[in-house]
Amino acid sequence: MRPRDLVERGLALLLEHDMAGFAGLWAEDGVLEFPFAGPGYPPRVEGRDAIREYLRDYPNVLDVRAITAKTLHETADPAVIVGEFTVAGVVVATQQPYELSYVAVITVENGEIRHYRDYWSPLAAAEILGGADELLAAFTGGDRG
Repeated sequence: MRPRDLVERGLALLLEHDMAGFAGLWAEDGVLEFPFAGPGYPPRVEGRDAIREYLRDYPNVLDVRAITAKTLHETADPAVIVGEFTVAGVVVATQQPYELSYVAVITVENGEIRHYRDYWSPLAAAEILGGADELLAAFTGGDRG
């Protein structure tokens, strides 16, 4: 699968709330990295199984309903694609609307994601979710009992 096709498939799975399928796009030893991770937030998640666990509750936190903007940039390296996305939906806990933009640098090898660098604003996400504590709880296991 070409990098562009893999990104398109990933966005479709996100809209379907299929986080297991989304995580399944990663190589077994693939990496999900957050270069702008705030304090207490994991800077990277390594391995498909760990990524699947990390993403498991995402639809219970954010109900993604639309990709309102999308630009894919192919690079000089055919294995690397840069995506700019704006995602819109509803914060499940508050039923308030949200919209957040991301930039992702994705490296694909053998039709799987090898490395996904996810550039997003933790401050904007915290504001959307009601505060830094809510952000950390939502994505670091604090709400998983």
